[in-house]
Amino acid sequence: MHRITLQDALDNLYQKARANGATTSTARLRVLAEFCVQELAGQGLVGARIDPEIPGFARAKDWDVAWLHNGKARLAISLKSLLANLAGTVPNRGDDLIGETANIQMYSPETAIGYAVIFNVEDDRVSPKHRCTWSDLFRRRLQSITGRKAPHWTIGTIEASAFVEVDFTSGPRLVSGAAEVSEMIATLARLARERNPDLAQPEP
Repeated sequence: MHRITLQDALDNLYQKARANGATTSTARLRVLAEFCVQELAGQGLVGARIDPEIPGFARAKDWDVAWLHNGKARLAISLKSLLANLAGTVPNRGDDLIGETANIQMYSPETAIGYAVIFNVEDDRVSPKHRCTWSDLFRRRLQSITGRKAPHWTIGTIEASAFVEVDFTSGPRLVSGAAEVSEMIATLARLARERNPDLAQPEP
């Protein structure tokens, strides 16, 4: 069986977004989700699901990837891609992340949450208002809410994140972030085990 790589996920995203014109398709990160499931299994958390509906404080929401134990989500990952119109999307993505994170944490505060974003630097520009590039701005904002742990269980912050830079100018070129993805997966898996001491072995 072919082992999925991060580059496979980027190739698929590029094909859907550029060649097929699916700029807003919810399925364009499917291979990335499959990659996360595969990597979680490699960390001992077998059976992670793609697009499961998870209860929240305000409403139930489909998460891109989640791992369940005893019928409850103990780990959830949100996957996003920012490929174009950075000036229009970057300012809102941080608020969206905090909102979806707070929703699940107010219902299940023990859930380990990860966030991975594919950021296309092809049209990255300096924002005069923020005096930095859009990629630097989003990276800083993401880092500021990453690292949630005891004793500061701040609602709206997350346990781990990965900022993956790509350049789609002439193809799906990975610029940086592969190590961050691996670290995010490892951190989430470790926290899920620590927060579930009754876990004898991962559920299928």
